[in-house]
Amino acid sequence: MKRDKSIALFEKAKNYFPGGVNSPVRAFRSVGGTPLFIEKGKGSHIWDADGNEFIDYCGSWGPLILGHANNNVVNAIKKTVENGSSFGAPTALENDLAELILSNNKYIQKIRFVSSGTEAVMSAIRLARGFTKRNKILKFEGCYHGHSDSLLVKAGSGLVTFGNTSSAGVPESFVNETIVVSLDNEQAVKKAFADFKDQIACIIIEPIPANNGLLLQRKEFLQFLRNICTENKTLLLFDEVISGFRIGFTGAAGYYDIQPDIITYGKIIGGGLPVGMYGSSVEIMSNISPEGNVYQAGTLSGNPVAMSAGIAQLTECLKPNFYSELESKTQFLIAQIFSNLKSNISNLKIFSIGSIFWIAFTNAEHIRNAESIDADSMKHFRVLHKELLDRGIYLGPSGYEVGFVCEAHTQEDLIKTAKAFGEALEIAMV
Repeated sequence: MKRDKSIALFEKAKNYFPGGVNSPVRAFRSVGGTPLFIEKGKGSHIWDADGNEFIDYCGSWGPLILGHANNNVVNAIKKTVENGSSFGAPTALENDLAELILSNNKYIQKIRFVSSGTEAVMSAIRLARGFTKRNKILKFEGCYHGHSDSLLVKAGSGLVTFGNTSSAGVPESFVNETIVVSLDNEQAVKKAFADFKDQIACIIIEPIPANNGLLLQRKEFLQFLRNICTENKTLLLFDEVISGFRIGFTGAAGYYDIQPDIITYGKIIGGGLPVGMYGSSVEIMSNISPEGNVYQAGTLSGNPVAMSAGIAQLTECLKPNFYSELESKTQFLIAQIFSNLKSNISNLKIFSIGSIFWIAFTNAEHIRNAESIDADSMKHFRVLHKELLDRGIYLGPSGYEVGFVCEAHTQEDLIKTAKAFGEALEIAMV
């Protein structure tokens, strides 16, 4: 595989950006080698600067559920941008996308558009604090909620802990408002509420944790969180930046049929363009400025280009059997991967839900929390990633990241991918 142009571009980028990238995971540090500079994408395929072609299972980290450069999305963007890209003023497209979402999602009544998933979560946390008039939040080790200060906190050594900052530049005072416990641990949550009675504004959780492996939770645990929040007048915040509109139009809330108090969504609502959103009941959302006293604003919030792309994409997602067909493709891919293995690899699992999958090198039947991931197993993914690239298959460059099947993936793509996996795993597991 030729890498000359990507290597040259990366060397040049190092002069401009820290580590040569504008987001850390792109640097390929966990898989080795030089990051590929992508030049174009169409359907399920991408091409790098050297002309190498790949079947893509990253999909811009999930939001491209229709694939790259979907014709309907592209046409909507072109038509809209010809009339202007941003006004900092309301447009009818905001109403149209909001109506499309709210009329098909019973778990939210009012929404606010923002420009990223991180901004959506940051704003939702502020809303929860403003509504409850409490300061502390409870999060789970292994769930990622963007890079705002209150949420860049990892677990400490105790059952219930204020934890430690996972980034320089985050004041200890911020960390001390964030309680961190392990996923799938009801006792730890109960102890947190006992230790900090009437102080917790919200529990925030990825109901389908997919930023640190695919840590599928028991419905009983999620229902427990709903119940304990209700009992303590604490809000339950579902961070569905990844799972929202990906496993179903109503995301994890609909999949588990659990009503959270606030939900956040990401770039999937804008066809992959920079956009996010948070939503809740009329009562809670009435606290947002200018109606209420919780301030949140954004010049590009609801910008017309993202709105039109979102309308085009989500309209496609509402087609009959859209999500069941995506899940069938995902299950077909997984079955084909295992059928292509020449030897019995006992410590290999592929966990999945809907069109999301995660390759784990483990003997465990379930991995429900971050502590259960064997860090040493990532040495297998490092080899797997390289071997798959050599065979024209692109995964996100980290063994902790999940993969995504999109509508554009064909049966031919899936069969070719499974064959490549079979060959690559034989090498990776040596």
